[in-house]
Amino acid sequence: MSQPEKLSKSQEKFLKGIAHHINPMIIIGAKGVTDSLMKELDKTLEHHELLKIKIAIGDRDDRKQIVDHIIDQTGALLVQSIGKTVVIFRQSEESEFSLPK
Repeated sequence: MSQPEKLSKSQEKFLKGIAHHINPMIIIGAKGVTDSLMKELDKTLEHHELLKIKIAIGDRDDRKQIVDHIIDQTGALLVQSIGKTVVIFRQSEESEFSLPK
């Protein structure tokens, strides 16, 4: 299955509903985004597809830059961003998710 370029509203709603029940799997601290973090993030996305990330940095603009960098580097789609918590999605070849249209 190929990943859509953008999520529809129904797909966003579907993924937000699933993400509500998962805990953050990646926590980004004061060091920010490192090469090892990006490798781990890529592996985790490949395995789980839907990922909740906590960004423990106070400045809103810095968090936005980090999210933009992660999305650019991983090819993931932003599902939701609330405060310091971000949900991203990247469909894998053997996807567990059957996204609505």
